[in-house]
Order: sequence, then structure tokens, then C-alpha cells
Amino acid sequence: MKPYVRKMLVFFTFFSSVVYILWRIFRTIPFQYGIISTICGLSLLFIEIIGLFEMIVHFDQLSNIQSPKRPEVDESKYPDVDVFISTYNEPEDLLYKTINACLHMDYPDKSKVHIYLCDDGHRDEMGVLARKMGVTHLVRDTHEFAKAGNLNHAMSVTSSPYIVTFDADMMPRHNFLTACMPYFLGEEKVGFLQTPQTFYNPDLFQYNLYSENRIPNEQDYFYRDVQVMRNASNTVIYGGTNTILSREALIAAGGFYTGVITEDFATGMVIQSKGYQCYAISESYAMGMAPEDLKSLIKQRQRWARGCIQTGRKVNIVFRKGLNFGQKLSYLTSITYWYGAVKRFVYIMSPILYAVFNVIVVKCTLFEILLFWLPMYLLNNTALRLLSGNIRNTRLTNIYETIMFPSLLPSVILETFGISESTFVVTKKDAKQKFEGNGAGYRFKNSILLLIMLALSVFGLVRSVFETFEKGTPMYIVIMFWLLVNLFNLLMALFFMFGRQPHRQFERFYVEVDCMIYYGSRIIRTKTENISEKGISVVLNFPEWISPKDEVTIRLITERYDTSFKGKVANVMGVKGKWKYGFEMLEITEENNREMLQIVYDREPSLPKEIDEGLSSVDDIMINIWKRTGERDYFSRKLPRVELCNYAKTVEGRKLLLRDFNYEYLTVSFLRGEKIPESFIILEGNIQIKCSLEDKASRYGTCYRIENTNDIIHNVEFRTILKSWMYDYEIDLDEKNTYHKMVDTALKKYESFDELEYL
Repeated sequence: MKPYVRKMLVFFTFFSSVVYILWRIFRTIPFQYGIISTICGLSLLFIEIIGLFEMIVHFDQLSNIQSPKRPEVDESKYPDVDVFISTYNEPEDLLYKTINACLHMDYPDKSKVHIYLCDDGHRDEMGVLARKMGVTHLVRDTHEFAKAGNLNHAMSVTSSPYIVTFDADMMPRHNFLTACMPYFLGEEKVGFLQTPQTFYNPDLFQYNLYSENRIPNEQDYFYRDVQVMRNASNTVIYGGTNTILSREALIAAGGFYTGVITEDFATGMVIQSKGYQCYAISESYAMGMAPEDLKSLIKQRQRWARGCIQTGRKVNIVFRKGLNFGQKLSYLTSITYWYGAVKRFVYIMSPILYAVFNVIVVKCTLFEILLFWLPMYLLNNTALRLLSGNIRNTRLTNIYETIMFPSLLPSVILETFGISESTFVVTKKDAKQKFEGNGAGYRFKNSILLLIMLALSVFGLVRSVFETFEKGTPMYIVIMFWLLVNLFNLLMALFFMFGRQPHRQFERFYVEVDCMIYYGSRIIRTKTENISEKGISVVLNFPEWISPKDEVTIRLITERYDTSFKGKVANVMGVKGKWKYGFEMLEITEENNREMLQIVYDREPSLPKEIDEGLSSVDDIMINIWKRTGERDYFSRKLPRVELCNYAKTVEGRKLLLRDFNYEYLTVSFLRGEKIPESFIILEGNIQIKCSLEDKASRYGTCYRIENTNDIIHNVEFRTILKSWMYDYEIDLDEKNTYHKMVDTALKKYESFDELEYL
């Protein structure tokens, strides 16, 4: 979008919002309807004023986006850098992957890259892991100030001019340092550079709502849009990971800020108050694991909410020296954002109060709503959709806030009054946790308020319909619209709380990698269809014989990496006339495992970066209903099933119809009334296929075991015969499809009823 168009859109959005708020202040407060109506009306107005404040700052920043230019730097000028990997109780296999990724980072002189495992759990196994990987294991005698204290200790025993911080699950790509370090080597005094936190697994919002292929990660909007737009005001938020910081800036700030839950938020603010320019970029150079269970997600968001409110109080943003007026406003919106839980509660309750309890919250006419509210509503929605790069829209924002507000509301209120939690809770980052942290009892507990509000909204909607017909007034139309919007959000929030059963421990990446499968004396050359830490899938044009009992050797090759491992067939399925083979890993060497992990994770995240615009609110509901109620058929075949429609003859001259084949079994059909033989031999050219009865006849045919599988699997002539059978089946299928299309066309012609022609 052109800059002047952005500014015009922001101006009209701002203007309509100010006009709306002025109308709300001077014309809509229901003073004459009693104290309860007045309190409720003022509460809603106060919430809307906070929303206007956030909107003004937000859209002003969106209209003035600045991205830093990366300087061209001679390789000899790249400085020493310390890489801090923070850990407390994360599993060893997770840290193994992160350390491995750090070791594979490119740098002109890799001896200048110093990697430290900052272990605040003081675990012996972490020391063993560090020695095994060839990095330094740092521990401290005391453990005050949690993560901030851990990082400050690491600072005290290291000396490089630049520091990189990674959480235990965040794996940098190979070009993290070479892409990010040049920003510090120009003439500008840069305090830190924040890169996005991206994730290789769908977050719970994507996964639980069956939207992992339709919407971006919920955090994408913050890191790829909000953070970048804060460059102009120098209020980029330090996210705690995937960041390079200047040691000089950290020293000026007094190190990593202690005494608050969100030390990263506070540290970044103090660095900026010391006069350092800080930047965020939208390009992703590291990715990690999003929380995969409800309990971990809620604990994480409660910690963030409490931490930001606590930081605002302790850092004293309004009177903080070194921050200008614009910076203070920007940081204040970062804190008021967490009061979205309060706002969402008020927005949902307001129409319920009127429709169910006859409490007037807004005094207005339908004409005033259309004149003042509708333009503001439409412009705000349009501005968010167009200026956010199609990463976020109002519908998604409302759903996210509705999901989280019951859990965040108590935390926000308590922290506002200075009642803080006494313990620091680390977000769970264990792939096994997703199978354990989604208990029905916990999900129900967090759904109670949503269920109550849903019931009240339904009752209010029904009552509003009756009142509209009984009194003949259009005023209830606005209330009904408001209730319907809230009902949609509540329903989606409940879908989220119902959860979704996880099916696999390791994420799959749908990428093509050159692949060779060594089986006996054969080499099958292909490309992967998807890969994971513990296996791959490939799609083959021919149904190759690979015994599920035998091991194969699989080799994967990219421009940077080369690995091989032992595996075996886990499943085989037909896909549009081809065959998809899934292989599970059985055995891999240490060196090959490190290469394998890089092949899997050293890449751009494959999840959506934009919203699928083709789906509406109705689609959201229908997809969730269909996915949750529809029956699913899961097959675990380990041999390729080839559908056939070919006639063959036995050595006795008996004619039979071949229905399907998988090297070990053959399904056939006989003429009606014919006796089903116990065994027979099919003769095709010089090939004999010896069959013995396995199962009785069904509507699919009669199943026979192939007794001489070993004779046919390596026979070149049989391979040719099988190709011929497959070709005949495809021809037959095409002819059937053509016939059905002709019949459908003919039927549609006669289904059209012309009344005049009939008369």
C-alpha cells in the first residue's frame, strides 16, 4: 500500500473514532436510568476510551513503518560474540537440538563464536551434554532473580562485545549471525536487534481450531508487524530470545533487569532510555516450539500479563528519564493491551445486561448507531486488515481475547493492585507435555465462565427477538447483532477449550529433499514429501515392493547437509494414482543425527504467514463442527494396495476379475454362481501367481494369499505386467468418469423446469 494511502486510511479511521467517542461521552451515558445503568455505562465508555488510545498509537505507528538497512560489512570486521542458551528444567533432547543449531551457525571466523549453556537448574546431565557438544556449561551457586540472574551471571564471566540470547527451544538458522550482526557494525549506536519468534509447530489457537493451514501463528502479528512498526518510535520490545544485544548497552542499563517477571520487557526499555537505538526485523532466523497444552499456554500468558503490568509499575514508565513522550505512550499501550481481558468481559456483558436484565448501558437511537458507530466500526476493521499485511483481522483478535479473558482476568486485576505471584513459572517445552496438559477437568474449569456467558447470550437473543415483534421497535436489532457477534466468539472459544487430540510427537515439515532408498541391491531415487526428526514420507509413481519386516537405508541430501539412517516402512497409502510410503527411523549415528536435525529445522517455517481470506465466520463454525463430529478412517497398511479391474485366466483356463493386489494378497471376483476354489494359479506370460484362499467372499471380492511372493517381487517381467494392469485400470476409470459426467449433464437438462414451456 502506498504511504499516502496508509496515512489517509489512518486519518479517516482516527477521525471517525474521535467523533464516535465524543458522541459517546456527551450523548449516551444513561444517567437518568439509575445508579447501576450509570456505572455500567461509564465502565463501557472507559473501556472504549482506552481502546481509542491504543488504536491511535497503533495506527499512527502502522502508518509510519521504518525498517533498518543492513550495512555491507567486511568479513574481517565481524567481532566476537557470546551465545547464551538459557535453561532451567527443559528436557535434554530439546537443548541438544538448540545447541546443535547454534554450532551450525555460519560466521567468517567461527572461533569468535562462544556458545554457553546457562544452566540455572544446576543439572549434572547438562554438564555431560555441554561436554559432548563442545560448548561451555555455566552454573551459579545461587539462583536469585530467575532468568535475569542467570543471564547476568553469564555476562559476568564472559567478555565478547555482543551477546545473543536464545531460549532453550529456539533453534537459529545457519545464517542467523551473518544476517543480523551487520546491523551493529554501521555508524549507528544499536542497543539490540530483535528477530521474530517463529514456531515449527502449530500453536494451540491454530491446532485446536483446525486452522493450522488457514491462519498464521497468533504471535506472528506481534513480531512481524507490531514490533517492526515500533522501530520509528524506538520502542521495540526485547522478546528475550532470538536477539543480539550490545554488551555496552547492557552495561549502561545495569545488566538484565531484575526483580520483575518479564525481565526482557524491562531490559529493552531501560536500554532505550539510555539513548540506544533498537530495531526489529520481520525476517525469521530462528524457530522454536509453541506451547502445546492448555495449561502451559495459560501459565505463559498469565506470566506475560503480570510481568508487563509489574514492569510498568516498577520501571515507572511515565516518569522514566531518557524516554520521550512518544516512547512513553507506546510503552503504555503495551501495558494497557493486557487489560484486554477486562475489556472483553465488559464487551460481552454489556448487551447481556440490556437483553436479559433490562439494564440500559448505552442511551441512543438506531439512527445514531448507524451514524456514529457504523463508520468507526467499518473503518477500524478495514484499517486493521489492510495495514496488518493480512496477518490479523478483527475477527481473529476477538476470538483470541475471548479465549483468554477468563484465565487472564484474575491475574490482571490482582497484579494491578500489586498482588504478585511469589514463584517464577517456566513455560513447559516438552513434546510429551501435549499428551498430559490437556485434561478434561482443567479444560472444563476454564470453560465455566464461557458457558455461562453463552447461555445468557442465547437467552438474551431469544428475548430480543420476542421484544422486537411484540413492541415493533428496531432498537433490538443492534442488540441482536452485538449478541450474535459475542455468540460467535464464545462458540469459537469453547471449540478451543474442547481441545483436539494430538496424534504425533514430532512435527512434520512438508518439504522436498533429495532422497535415496537403499533396499537390497536396489536404489530408489526420489524426493521427500514430508520429513520429521524420526522419519520421512516419499511419494512413488510405482508400487515398489519393500517388505515391512526388512530394514532399508535412507539417505537425504541438501546443499548444506548429508545424512543417512536405518529405517523401515511404517505405512503405505494410495494418493491420486501414486503411493505414499512412510518410513520410521530405527537407527542413526551421532554425526548423522546432527545433520538430520539441521535438514529438518534449518529452514523457513512452513506454517501459513497470511490469513486464508476465502473463509467466513460460518466456515469457521462449520469446519469445527465437521472435524469434531465426522468419522475418520485411519489405515495402517504396510504394503502398497493396487486397485485393479483386469480379467485374468488360471492355468485351468478359468476366467476371473482381479480387484486389488499388494504383493502378498490378491482380491478377485468370480462369475455369479461359480464355486470359490481353495487355490488356483494365474498364468500371465511366463509368470505364475500361486494363490490360496485366505478369506471368504465379500462385496469387495474374495481374498487369496499369494504363495510365491518371493518369485514375483524381483521379476522384471512381472513388473511390466503390473504396469499393464495399472494402465488398464486407469483407462477403465477414465471411461467411467466420462460416462458419469455425460449422465449428469443429461439429467441436469431435464431437471430444469420451464413453466411457460410446460403451459
